[in-house]
Amino acid sequence: MLHIKRFIDKMAVADSKQSKDLVLPMLDARGLRDDITKLLSDLHELSVNKTKRDEDLMVQVEVKGGTFK
Repeated sequence: MLHIKRFIDKMAVADSKQSKDLVLPMLDARGLRDDITKLLSDLHELSVNKTKRDEDLMVQVEVKGGTFK
């Protein structure tokens, strides 16, 4: 997450200087891409696990009237 923090810091500096461009070295860009990919992967895994847990917690109830008249 270090590269995301660096990107946010660079954006803050660029905004304060009202810069129109922001240039990242390729190493920082790759690191930013890797951090974002890791975050998305973790989010997907959490989502899948939550769905599985929700399915495990599901209870099926069946009500029958029997010979009720």
